[in-house]
Amino acid sequence: MDKEALIMHPGRYWHKLADGRIQCDLCPRDCRLQEGQRGACFVRMREGNTMVLTTYGRSSGFCIDPIEKKPLNHFYPGSSVLSFGTAGCNLACKFCQNWDISKSREMDRLQDQASPAGIAATARSLDVKSVAFTYNDPVIFAEYAMDTADACHAVGIKTVAVTAGYIHAQPRAEFFAKMDATNVDLKAFTDEFYFKLTGAHLAPVLETLEYIVKETRTWLEITTLLIPGHNDSEAEIRAAAEWMMGHLGPDVPLHFSAFHPDYRMPDVPATPADTLVRARRVAMETGLHYVYTGNVHDQEGDTTFCPGCGSALIVRDWYQILSYHLTPEGHCPHCGHHIAGHFEAKPGSFGRKRIPLRIGA
Repeated sequence: MDKEALIMHPGRYWHKLADGRIQCDLCPRDCRLQEGQRGACFVRMREGNTMVLTTYGRSSGFCIDPIEKKPLNHFYPGSSVLSFGTAGCNLACKFCQNWDISKSREMDRLQDQASPAGIAATARSLDVKSVAFTYNDPVIFAEYAMDTADACHAVGIKTVAVTAGYIHAQPRAEFFAKMDATNVDLKAFTDEFYFKLTGAHLAPVLETLEYIVKETRTWLEITTLLIPGHNDSEAEIRAAAEWMMGHLGPDVPLHFSAFHPDYRMPDVPATPADTLVRARRVAMETGLHYVYTGNVHDQEGDTTFCPGCGSALIVRDWYQILSYHLTPEGHCPHCGHHIAGHFEAKPGSFGRKRIPLRIGA
């Protein structure tokens, strides 16, 4: 595959309009483009009478991470995951914690080139459990992510999508059919927050969450970044948790993560650890079985407890597993309660390491 083919890859999910423009049908933004224009995500562009993906085969970097960093606590705990992203995003979050990647308009930042087959071969040679499409939203590079997922599955590697879930129904079905696990960012539980702080809307994200649980085999975990004064009220947290209970059930893990001042919200204070602890308590009061805290040192908030008897089954310190007590079938050894997720007889031992690497063409 030559460099030009990697850069200008034919895009899917678009149609031509009567006025001569073409409309991108990938996400609810429905960008309508004249010749040479790019969508809001910046990486999907009209070229002639077609749509092209400008970042196919080009990455902002590769890194081996612990799976818990995605965060996924119920998907092969302790295992390693080869993570990568590209550039751009279809949301416009003012609080973006990866803004240097997701808001990048410099395509020459994407120095690492790798084909789907090359990524799969590298993952297999490194003996990682999975490959994660992350750092920026893989929805916008869906063709690249899906081709890579196919290549990974062919050699026995699992796939993970870390996404905001802002995607239309047809591409959503095709995309998640190729993902073994996903962590979806539920930014908040009000449409006002979504519109003012992300430029998007809440309803399509809720539709994605329900679709994943009810229509796919993809393992789902959810993350909400709590931002002081914006989405951290007890009423909103309780409303979100009650919606999850009613629409997704009690077994979808929920992670509350700490905000730090960045991008266009540098004057908002960092999230106090007490806010995360309170949010976890409120969510568990609604009946959710697995609620975690992130970006703070909170061993209790990192630990997986049995919903049946309350035993500490997987004790973590940051991303390090300190103790692991599950049967090979994924049950509590004390009361027999089935723990939702994907587990093995023994956890992985990757720990807290973060290993950057280059793959090349």
